[in-house]
Amino acid sequence: MYDEAKRFAEAITMAYHRYHGVDTRIVRIFNSFGPRMRLNDGRAIPAFMSQALTGVPITVFGDGAQTRSFQYISDLIDGLWRLMQAPVNDPVNIGNPHEMTLLELAKRIIRLTGSRSEIVFRPLPVDDPKVRQPDIGRARALLGWEPLVDTDEGLRLTLDWFKEKLRS
Repeated sequence: MYDEAKRFAEAITMAYHRYHGVDTRIVRIFNSFGPRMRLNDGRAIPAFMSQALTGVPITVFGDGAQTRSFQYISDLIDGLWRLMQAPVNDPVNIGNPHEMTLLELAKRIIRLTGSRSEIVFRPLPVDDPKVRQPDIGRARALLGWEPLVDTDEGLRLTLDWFKEKLRS
């Protein structure tokens, strides 16, 4: 249903653009992270950071081999800003094309936090995607955009906020 809703939103946006001449933008936002994320929203980075910082086991679903790519929030904002300034009405992917496994992400967060949390594996949800990696060729060509913040640097920038939030 989620995928169908996204397709419908893009279709209706293009219909308004074509039929009514509305100047529209369609952005496909891929996994983003940074300070001020909700601690328990179910996404990998907040879950792993909260678990690592509190010393509880880090929960990885499946065998952790499914991949994701993560972009730091400043890269997302830059991509959105450039898209809003460009005469581009077709969809543009904004995300980081450098993917990693969720198991690798969990290990990076353990290393970064200095946590002694162990990794525990739980059954993989049925609809969990195996690969999530954006093709940002259009963003590069049309907007001169690509992510600049390395995932590890973004995780370090995010960690301080999580530490403070968990203390309060």
